[in-house]
Amino acid sequence: MFRLSQYLHALKDDPGTRSAQDAARGAVSNAARPATGPVVIWNLIRRCNLTCKHCYATSADKDFPGELSTEQVFTVMDDLKAFRVPVLILSGGEPLMRPDIFEISHHAKAMGFYVGLSSNGTLIDDNNIKAIADVGYNYVGISIDGMRETHDGFRRKQGAFDEALRGIRLCRDAGIKVGLRFTLTQDNQHDLPALLQLMDNEGVDKFYLSHLNYAGRGNKNRGDDLHHKMTRAAMDLLFETCWNDVQLVSKNQGKRREFVTGNNDADGVYLLLWVRKHLPEYAQQVETMLDSWGGNASGVNISNIDNIGNVHPDTMWWDYTIGNIRQRAFSEIWSDTADPLMAGLKLKQRPLEGRCADCRYLNICGGNSRTRAWQLSGNFWAEDPGCYLDNKEIGVDDKQQRLQITPWSHQAVAAVTKHKPGMPV
Repeated sequence: MFRLSQYLHALKDDPGTRSAQDAARGAVSNAARPATGPVVIWNLIRRCNLTCKHCYATSADKDFPGELSTEQVFTVMDDLKAFRVPVLILSGGEPLMRPDIFEISHHAKAMGFYVGLSSNGTLIDDNNIKAIADVGYNYVGISIDGMRETHDGFRRKQGAFDEALRGIRLCRDAGIKVGLRFTLTQDNQHDLPALLQLMDNEGVDKFYLSHLNYAGRGNKNRGDDLHHKMTRAAMDLLFETCWNDVQLVSKNQGKRREFVTGNNDADGVYLLLWVRKHLPEYAQQVETMLDSWGGNASGVNISNIDNIGNVHPDTMWWDYTIGNIRQRAFSEIWSDTADPLMAGLKLKQRPLEGRCADCRYLNICGGNSRTRAWQLSGNFWAEDPGCYLDNKEIGVDDKQQRLQITPWSHQAVAAVTKHKPGMPV
């Protein structure tokens, strides 16, 4: 996750303030974090009342066999706490469809975890908002794919937008920190300005922009991934919006809100280029902070447990499993580098290839998404085709061709390369 607001606020904050100190010393860093366990994104249930186009979990409104019991979840939590995991993000499917979600949530809070809830928002209503508020979630993220028509189309349900907006308002009115979670694609990028205005209108605390990653239905729908020019335009708008917020807050004229992005660590590099162009006096300060951040954290500071206990390097690796908590403790699985992917992800310098290997900003983005590289080429370490920076910007020979985004399947690549899918080529 790229915490855009924290960097831009540090430019205006007095050096003695907490946010300036945190950003300057790399407290938002992946490379320089204290020796703790990773953030755990936990898909407690695969069932969902929606069938969204880009769902990485390929959820459906049915029961899936083999899901962890309440007792098993609590046992895993004990191990996570001992392993110094700081954050649990409870997700799905739709986590509110799990009957014991509040029991699990209260238990996690009592153990001292930072606890987030990731929901589609449609099931938040007058009947359960008190129970949600009573948990004391640190944050509730609600997915929004655009304005009404666009969102309902993505969610494949008429009325889904209005139901999600109801959930946002109920959380806001109950004093819960609530955010919009938006996955950017070619089919909804036109709604980004209106969503940022919606954030203003509704007094929402946080905006999370996720780039499309090639996982689950997101892989099947990756033909809808934004062209690089569209991605840049979206990021320009987000940077401008956040910087305007920063200036208002510095004059005590606005509310401090959060803007973050995910699933494309090139965002950090693009921010540096944007600052050099628009705020050159801050360029060196931003570059120093970004160098401490270190970019992609899959397999290091970000992890995933799915509904049946499989552990993955992050939420986009559901078709690559490194162990199951029924057989081994999470702490043992996560620390084991016998797996070739995990061994490479945990290296300070990952064995990257193509444009990523030659990029002058590798120290900032860390090689970006390995999932996209693998889904396209069958190679963990190939360049990330989702990088929207051109060769000149990253200091790569202009003759070097990029990986092309084309229809692909693991089976087709396996037949050509004669390697086992999931293993480096």
